[in-house]
Amino acid sequence: MPSAKSHRASVRKAARNAPLRTRAKTFVKRARILIEASDFDNAEKAVRDAVVALDKASQKGAIHTNNADRRKSRIMLMLNKARKA
Repeated sequence: MPSAKSHRASVRKAARNAPLRTRAKTFVKRARILIEASDFDNAEKAVRDAVVALDKASQKGAIHTNNADRRKSRIMLMLNKARKA
């Protein structure tokens, strides 16, 4: 088992990162829902908000930089593909 001190540190780190991760996931989900509903005006704003949330989470170390970049890329592709269709 891990030592008590390292456990306290990991709990503290998880508590600090959880809101950032949750916020990013929420904005990405909201953007995907709007894209699937073909509400492109609101979807574009939601994608921008998702990008900001992902960048902030990445900057603070809540998620890996490549993970944030991958998610941003996928959501942008999804928006652009839906617009063309």
